[in-house]
Amino acid sequence: MQQSVLVSVFLPVALGIIMLGLGLSLVLDDFKRIVKYPKAVGIALICQMILLPIICFFIAQGFGLQPALAVGLMLLAASPGGATANLYSHLSNGDVALNITLTAVNSILALFTLPIVINLSLAYFMESDQYIPMQFAKVAEVFVVVLTPVAIGMIIRHKAPSFADKMNKPVKILSALFLILIIAAVTIKEKQLIIDYAGSIGLPILAFNILSMAIGYFVPLLFSLKKKQAIAMGMEIGIHNGTLGIYIALSVLGSSQMSIPSALYGLLMFFTAAAFGFLVNIGKKPKDVEEATV
Repeated sequence: MQQSVLVSVFLPVALGIIMLGLGLSLVLDDFKRIVKYPKAVGIALICQMILLPIICFFIAQGFGLQPALAVGLMLLAASPGGATANLYSHLSNGDVALNITLTAVNSILALFTLPIVINLSLAYFMESDQYIPMQFAKVAEVFVVVLTPVAIGMIIRHKAPSFADKMNKPVKILSALFLILIIAAVTIKEKQLIIDYAGSIGLPILAFNILSMAIGYFVPLLFSLKKKQAIAMGMEIGIHNGTLGIYIALSVLGSSQMSIPSALYGLLMFFTAAAFGFLVNIGKKPKDVEEATV
């Protein structure tokens, strides 16, 4: 697969389908639910949009990552939670309603915070002659690619809820397949780059992934939130929209190196999220699990 086809056709289509799937599962009440969960949403947003980029910065610094890889990791940290977090939260007995609300809010807010984090990262990590800030036209492009399918999905759900319900599951499955295909395509296309940098980026990505989930889970517990909410927030903050990260790295920033953290993270998070879901449910009786999923 040529990179031009991957970047100009396959990647935007895949991201569009994933965001359409998100839109099909959203209604306006999901945004209004912020009033119902003000404490949980506030804590989650602080963790996601402030703590994670700071921790990610220190990880990049501590491991001495090459500039492009450091920017790629920061891009990943600034990306919102993916729709996959909702699925893992459900399987792990988390508060899925809270997950949906957080995914909806994060996906919108990230469109404003992403350019800030990326431009600051480019300015700090890249050499002066390599620093090219994210242009307004590219920011607008990301807005269109992300928000348009979400809006279409929400309109379909509002106008034809029964059709949206029927399409919700197939589109989610298709979204998961596209996510896997995107990661596989990037892995194959950039195989040599990934082999060259896996040793230097693998451990930082694992550290960032584990810390993301730990922060998302333990910080809510420190503030006396329910365990179901903590599980939901752990999944939301620990599972990022890797497809969006890859899209911005390749299509907006034009850097294969910067896409590597998102691609590797996308592979890794399936296993770490499953392990996290298992660990937080250790000791829970089958009856408790059954009641939590109702």
